[in-house]
Amino acid sequence: MIDLIAIDMDGTLLNAAHEITPRVKQAITSARARGIRIVLATGRPFSGVEEYLAELGMNGEGDYCVTFNGAVVQNAAGTKIIAETTLGYDDFIYCEEVSRDLGVHFHALYERSMMTPNADISSHTVCDAYISRTPLLYRSIEQLDPAWRFRKFMMVDDGPVLDRAIANMPPELTERYTVVKSAYDFLEILHPDAGKGRALATLAAHLGVPSDRIMAIGDQENDLVMLEFAGVGVAMGNAIDTVKAVANHVTTSNNEDGVAVAIERYVLDRH
Repeated sequence: MIDLIAIDMDGTLLNAAHEITPRVKQAITSARARGIRIVLATGRPFSGVEEYLAELGMNGEGDYCVTFNGAVVQNAAGTKIIAETTLGYDDFIYCEEVSRDLGVHFHALYERSMMTPNADISSHTVCDAYISRTPLLYRSIEQLDPAWRFRKFMMVDDGPVLDRAIANMPPELTERYTVVKSAYDFLEILHPDAGKGRALATLAAHLGVPSDRIMAIGDQENDLVMLEFAGVGVAMGNAIDTVKAVANHVTTSNNEDGVAVAIERYVLDRH
């Protein structure tokens, strides 16, 4: 029996037009009617989740979501943080220097803003700000406030450029931080204690839900640990091969109501 379903957003819950299809919405509504908790687990900041939580009617004080790729676990009303990890000034300086050495663009997220020290602001940064409904600021390194705390950093660039950078990353980066790819053009750098898997475990403990009664659905590298933690891991049809390899099941793609198909088949017993 499943008591909680954790669902990634981009490439999973949302189709290519960043929409929740009617069939997916109905499946989620039907699951919730049975008392099953639905938790959105995303790399987006809360500002990029709010409208979808409202659309699904899951924005109450007793609803929950995982944001910033697991750096924050909070209630869906935006009034209470259950757990949070942050990065500081020294982390910013180090990670920004690494990104510069690797020849990729860099930005950081804190509270409800996104900041980049790149005067030649990347189109990938602009796209991320737009999708996540986050104000974008340019600040030089000299303008950085040492007191700022960040939820995550991101290296962003065209896919081939980013892949070359990943291949040449210094080992120290992955030793010091949680580093995961969340899209072909996004590499995310988090506190070592952050990640969707740990965040889901924290929320499950808070709610008293055992892992074997959790289903998780995702498509990218940042969803791997979350799927491994859950009793039932479901990979989208459009998921990368490593996600499909760890999943218990593979559903259809995000443009083919994959989340609905998974909920109908493995939770609502509609075959």
